[in-house]
Amino acid sequence: MDAGSFDKKVPLYQKVKDHIIGHIQSGEWKPGFQIPSENELTQSQNMSRMTIHRALRELTTDGWLMRVQGAGTFVAEPRPQSAVLSIKSIAEEVRSRNSEYSSEVLLLTQEQTSAHIAGVMEIELHAPVYHSIIIHKENGIPIQLEDRFINPASAPDYLKQDFSEITPYDYLVKAAPLDNAEHSIFAIAPEEKQAELLQITKATPCLLLRRRTWSEGQTVTYAKLIHPGDRYSLGGTFQG
Repeated sequence: MDAGSFDKKVPLYQKVKDHIIGHIQSGEWKPGFQIPSENELTQSQNMSRMTIHRALRELTTDGWLMRVQGAGTFVAEPRPQSAVLSIKSIAEEVRSRNSEYSSEVLLLTQEQTSAHIAGVMEIELHAPVYHSIIIHKENGIPIQLEDRFINPASAPDYLKQDFSEITPYDYLVKAAPLDNAEHSIFAIAPEEKQAELLQITKATPCLLLRRRTWSEGQTVTYAKLIHPGDRYSLGGTFQG
């Protein structure tokens, strides 16, 4: 397993994101609130303009912020969520087309929750959380980049699984049977590393599906699933 590309040290831009998300989740910065400018954040956080710009760009892509040209950056209104998506195994879907399914595990580890992950998963800040990054392929071609965080209390044996043989869905559907799910869908341009892993160019439009799942009232997973737009379509069901 090659996890060299995923440094466990928290990068500076992530610290900026956690700082901003903390203000939003506390209710201090409400939807429509204009956040400090890049210059103000550069000074208050004592970081480079490039670091601040990346943090704001990613928070905008993830739906936390909206940037209005000539006006500034504002806390975004919650986006409507799709209620038409079902959760199934991506391996099952690929094989149903008589195609060959395979995967590549890039990361499988335990980490401490950041402010963002603690907030969306409704668990304590710095609590242990499992983290996996997996590329799913159809006939050897990447069709999904899965970045998933898992609550160890719901799926204690997650790190022991061989995800080159089974999918996270295969394990989780047995360990923590689903009783609720939440989806948000976005059209995005991939970042450089994402494009490299999916074997596409940065100009290729992608679909980002953000998903949270619950079992017995407890958050089980938070996942970001990125699909190249020219290799995947969204219909009445979505294979995850």
